[in-house]
Amino acid sequence: MFNLTNKITVITGAASGIGKAVAIVFAKQGATVHLLDMNEAGLMEAVTEIKEQGGNAEQHLADVTNQQAIRSLFEKIGRIDILVNCAGISNIGKADNTSEEDFDRVYRVNVKGIYNCLHEAIPGMKNNKNGVILNMASIANNVGLPDRFAYSMSKGAVLGMTLSVARDYIGDGIRCNCISPARVHTPFVDNFIAKSYPGKEEEMFDKLSKSQPIGRMAKPVEIAHLILYLCSAEASFITGCDYPIDGGFIKLNTP
Repeated sequence: MFNLTNKITVITGAASGIGKAVAIVFAKQGATVHLLDMNEAGLMEAVTEIKEQGGNAEQHLADVTNQQAIRSLFEKIGRIDILVNCAGISNIGKADNTSEEDFDRVYRVNVKGIYNCLHEAIPGMKNNKNGVILNMASIANNVGLPDRFAYSMSKGAVLGMTLSVARDYIGDGIRCNCISPARVHTPFVDNFIAKSYPGKEEEMFDKLSKSQPIGRMAKPVEIAHLILYLCSAEASFITGCDYPIDGGFIKLNTP
């Protein structure tokens, strides 16, 4: 099951966290994985790990906010069977204290970045009458998260783009879904805690972990396994869906 042999896969945000976990899991299932990120050192480390395990991987230093750069890269890659849009950033703030600069920065990466990749990957998928797209949304699509105004805006847009693409290209053999994780233990989380709560890292990690009913954060590989399923032939009847993977956060936190 979940065989991806001969599948050409592009994964954005693949130098660390969920994107890296997806690249490793997909390569183990036989896919040729193209890792895109702005973190060159992280890309090299991820590709080395995949190749040491016998997988096929290539790294690409890429800025998803630059449509021309993405177009040139996708033309170089050629056929794309699976696109996994993991690249994203967060921001702390409410509507009245989020700066225009921060709002635009989140929009460029989380919304325009996915649009650029969709814009450049879909024509080839249409020609091949085959393709799978997985976008990274968030529980912020479903619940109000405190101090996450710009981030929540961007992830709501991801859900909207997912549904639109699924509807528009269902006749072209293209499936498009998104997933909505709760808090996942990635380097981003560790860096955020260290920056925001110096000297209280262990206390805050424990507090954030316990904010989810299951009592812990997700591991990136757990998120990757859901993405693997949704991008595999076993999920061939699934399109236009958003899948929470949240340790009970949405349903079990609701009074």
